[in-house]
Amino acid sequence: MPDMQALVNEFLVKLKKRKIEGSQATAKQTAELIRSVISQQRVPYSNQAGALMDAVNAVGEQLIAANPVELAVGNIVRRVLHIIREEYLSLTTAAVAGLNLLSVSDDEDDTEHDDHPVLSAAAVAAAARSTLRPPSLQTLLEDVPDATAIPRTSSSGGDSEGKSKSADKSSRTRKLKHDVIEAVNELIQDISTCHEQIAEQAVEHIHQNEVILTLGSSRTVLEFLCAAKEKKRSFRVFVAEGAPRYQGHLLAKELVSRGLQTTLITDSAVFAMISRVNMVIVGAHAVMANGGVIAPVGLNMVALAAQRHAVPFVVLAGSHKLCPLYPHNPEVLLNELRSPSELLDFGEFSECMDFGSGTGSPLLHVVNPTFDYVPPKLVSLFITDTGGHNPSYMYRLIADYYSADDLVVQRRPATGS
Repeated sequence: MPDMQALVNEFLVKLKKRKIEGSQATAKQTAELIRSVISQQRVPYSNQAGALMDAVNAVGEQLIAANPVELAVGNIVRRVLHIIREEYLSLTTAAVAGLNLLSVSDDEDDTEHDDHPVLSAAAVAAAARSTLRPPSLQTLLEDVPDATAIPRTSSSGGDSEGKSKSADKSSRTRKLKHDVIEAVNELIQDISTCHEQIAEQAVEHIHQNEVILTLGSSRTVLEFLCAAKEKKRSFRVFVAEGAPRYQGHLLAKELVSRGLQTTLITDSAVFAMISRVNMVIVGAHAVMANGGVIAPVGLNMVALAAQRHAVPFVVLAGSHKLCPLYPHNPEVLLNELRSPSELLDFGEFSECMDFGSGTGSPLLHVVNPTFDYVPPKLVSLFITDTGGHNPSYMYRLIADYYSADDLVVQRRPATGS
């Protein structure tokens, strides 16, 4: 069995040194690491969900701090916390529903049924949602009579009942961890196939003889455009090169190799070419709860040009990029600065870097931001692996994936007895 702390430390180093390229790869590896943490976590009989959530919070806090601008890490941590809550709630509701059936059955043969009141599953589910915060949901189960604890005629006696109750608790503990791991496996599968699920919708949005504009390079956009081409759609793609990294050059080459008509343009030519465009289709780094988009630098300029000429601005994003935070949240780091060497050669500009001003600071400063923020009013449509959505609907879609209690990921303070 691998040393879990060693695996966590190795992943932390990758995040800090930006060794993982792309939100999809980051999200998938984060989910796989958390799955390993859960599988090796020992779950007590009491406070089962709390123990799993404490373990995930402890690791998640370190991962988010290692690379705050990679919001996919925090998204996955919060998704797993939400999964634990939902699976525990499901087990609790199922256990009480089974208890109700057993109590009704015993009522036919046992006149002492009134000593064990029937609790509705809906009432327990409501209580479970409010009790999943400290104190633990397990206190709810401790207040509910266990199915094995209901008095009934048995030839095996009290020892058998005690063993049955212990076995039931052990089985419930194992089932919680098993169900959570299965749900995380489904999450990993969804992350792996998000490009294909988004690409399946391409034929609904790209029509014959249209002109599509994009900027930089995005695998989601690439698969989306190629899927439309495979459905016999004939269209042309304008690719803005995405300076200073010029990722658009790579996308243009890939599109040409797959048989799409492609025109490569400079970023500064977007406004001049936008009047010929029918639709702008771009990828995203993250989608915020208000429908705003954190995207590669230069896309806000493209969005403004599209709005000026009434061209639809469509954003493609897998569900792992949907972030429950708002841009103004203090936990959100919207941008980071890349190396100045992407903009200029230090050898050619060595004279400008001279500290000759006498103030101790260089004469030339280079700012090379990585991302832009595109406000929701500039976005026409989001296409995710669950379908197309308006920006105003994104907060409701995001609410399905996260719990409000998990927005701030941090270790819970130890409570004294």
